[in-house]
Amino acid sequence: MSLLTKDYDYHLPPELIASRPLPNRAASRMLVIDRKDGSITHGRFADFADHMKPRDLLVLNNTRVIPARLFSDDGRTELLCLDRPSPTLWRCLAKPGKRMKVGRSVAVGGITGNVVEVLKNGDRIIQWESAPDLDALGHLALPHYMGREDEDSDKERYQTVFAKEEGAIAAPTAGLHFTPEILSRIDHDFITLHVGVGTFRPVSVDHIGEHIMHSEKYSVTPEAASRINTAGRAFAVGTTVTRVLESLAGGGQRIAPDAALSGATDIFLHPPYHFQAVDALLTNFHLPQSTLIMLVSAFAGRELVLEAYRQAVAERYRFYSYGDCMLIL
Repeated sequence: MSLLTKDYDYHLPPELIASRPLPNRAASRMLVIDRKDGSITHGRFADFADHMKPRDLLVLNNTRVIPARLFSDDGRTELLCLDRPSPTLWRCLAKPGKRMKVGRSVAVGGITGNVVEVLKNGDRIIQWESAPDLDALGHLALPHYMGREDEDSDKERYQTVFAKEEGAIAAPTAGLHFTPEILSRIDHDFITLHVGVGTFRPVSVDHIGEHIMHSEKYSVTPEAASRINTAGRAFAVGTTVTRVLESLAGGGQRIAPDAALSGATDIFLHPPYHFQAVDALLTNFHLPQSTLIMLVSAFAGRELVLEAYRQAVAERYRFYSYGDCMLIL
């Protein structure tokens, strides 16, 4: 076990970063880790259902990515809408921030907004005269490592086929592999966690215990909570589902009887951590020294995870949001 950020590093050749999706969602490769015997095998996501048993339940995140990235009419300012406390009051990231002081205005699509507050973390609170239309004016905030701007095709592919509840800035990428046909063969249910920009923020401290985790909004229906609690094994699709379930676990149940089924979580899962709710995890490959690779290391062990990543690099897997996946049993 290590609590040093540098011990969650690995080397990734840049050409293995997937900047675009495969033509077929389900065509990804799938590395499989068995925690019981420490084995690592290589397969295909199309065979995912073969790893599930009767009474197992697949838990997916049905958040829907919004086109949250906006550009001012004069092209001098970029905004990323993080939250909308009301239709015309938005919390945003602004670039360049120095131009967006309290009292400054910005126009998007002919609609004027004024900076009414600058928060301690640098976020801007903007009051609009009327709500800008994100669907008409916004762009998807693709991860920086893709090295490109969003395209029309991303409107479909950077979205799961079961996306429903609007509010995410980034996609729950482990869910991107599923097709309606594959889901039709698997018992499944949904939670919602709106993935925020904090997902991409690096760990900037030497000791991971000093990292301040971002907060993200979640909700779980009572019906889904009941099904999750009575399932044989809970298969979490992605780190977002894992964070929600582990936030709500307690009293010997995956979701505690007194758990708040909606709210926000800032749980930071890293070694050492004993998982109470998640029995298996499907996840994509994550950035070096990120909170996400730390979560996966807590679930499967740092040494085993780093060995799996080493093999994935050697086998030329595709990495990150549009890349291949890993199943941990």
